[in-house]
Amino acid sequence: MAADLTGLAGAEIEARLTDVRARMRPVESRLAELRAERDVLLTELRRRERLAHREQRANVREAMKAGELPTFGQLIAGAETGSFEDYHYHLKTAGEVRLGYPGSRPAVAFTDGKRLVQARDLAQAAELYAAGWEPGSPGRPGVRVHFPGTRQEKLVETDELHVRPAGGG
Repeated sequence: MAADLTGLAGAEIEARLTDVRARMRPVESRLAELRAERDVLLTELRRRERLAHREQRANVREAMKAGELPTFGQLIAGAETGSFEDYHYHLKTAGEVRLGYPGSRPAVAFTDGKRLVQARDLAQAAELYAAGWEPGSPGRPGVRVHFPGTRQEKLVETDELHVRPAGGG
């Protein structure tokens, strides 16, 4: 097409450009209408997602108050097998957190006061807990958690971390 344009006068190119712009106007107008419609629908979806998240968090908070959700300490005290990934973990505020450091697989540090061992599943955590080891590191008791989607982490006491099965609840 470039070879076709080299022989045209400047006025002819300007005339063709004006024609193309005129033909584009209705298409651009329709595209703007479609984008506005899409944005309204996306806004409604986000509103519904926020509402569902708020309701889910309220339900978790109510289950905690009713004593339906065990604490992390109760979980490891009664566990025999399983994966940390079989559960969702919530702070007292019902905010969901994940075990361990951001970007790593779920693990919980246990200490006997001097040594440190990383439990990679519930069976290992229950074994260490039964042997008298406590979650945390020497001088820093607690379970290291992080907030999903962030690099923010926190150390919480085992009775401040509630657990619910990943499959429901």
